[in-house]
Amino acid sequence: MIDLHIHTEASDGSDSIPELLSKLKECGIHTFAVTDHDTIDGALEMEHVVWQGARYVKGVEFSCVSPFGKCHILGYGYNASDPQLLAALKEGAELRMAKLGQRLSYVQETYHIQFAQEELDWLYSLKSPGKPHIAELLLKRGIGKDRNDVIRNYIHGTKNEADRILAQTAISGILHAGGIPVWAHPLGGEGDELLSNEQFTVQLRSLIKSGIRGLECHYSRYSKEQVQFLREKAVRHHLLISGGSDYHGSRKNIALGTLNAYGEPVYEEDLTILQEISGNATGIENSCRPGGL
Repeated sequence: MIDLHIHTEASDGSDSIPELLSKLKECGIHTFAVTDHDTIDGALEMEHVVWQGARYVKGVEFSCVSPFGKCHILGYGYNASDPQLLAALKEGAELRMAKLGQRLSYVQETYHIQFAQEELDWLYSLKSPGKPHIAELLLKRGIGKDRNDVIRNYIHGTKNEADRILAQTAISGILHAGGIPVWAHPLGGEGDELLSNEQFTVQLRSLIKSGIRGLECHYSRYSKEQVQFLREKAVRHHLLISGGSDYHGSRKNIALGTLNAYGEPVYEEDLTILQEISGNATGIENSCRPGGL
């Protein structure tokens, strides 16, 4: 099994690195990447504890905006000390903190919900706070049916593209660090409205111009037709093919290693990006591969 899109508690996932490591071993996932939002803390921590025989790649996911709308950019196999990448991460983290303040103000002003000081202290102590963290506080108050319901009905109304880093900045930072930038869930992620063919084409053209090198064609919520569509686009535009679940632990109903919505396995040879990043992978080439890899 493979999974190149995993979040930890360093951003908005629920698993610590030791917890994630245990689950990966239990699931038989030996080829994987940690891709937290706007931070590489979790990716670097995993680099120091990953077991021998695993094929691990440092990752990151930037929340971005292009001239044609919001998008998410994944980065793989980068030099973690590169100054341009670190500058992009710093900008992304600062914008995320600004977005947190906007979301809190929106909830307070729209629904007259006041947060206690200890709740605010906890939120601002997080390195990469997001909608799930605010939702958890509201759920504890009995507001909403579940996390997705709270996000959709109480938080999602806060929309401001100015609080996202430019896709060009993220892509340039990843490239400068020797990494590979990939458009994450290019048809739309969890809870997003799917892009039309026209919207996808315009966004793809913009990101290619900015230097994108891959598409996340295999994604946990995509149908066979959607995966095939994206693979064809990747081949046509000479882009690398990637895949990941977008696992967030208990904060999303997505299992590790889920690379499509129809249950078919995805193999290493299906992801052309692995050939490109093998030289940057941290562990050793998998010497104890589970069946199917």
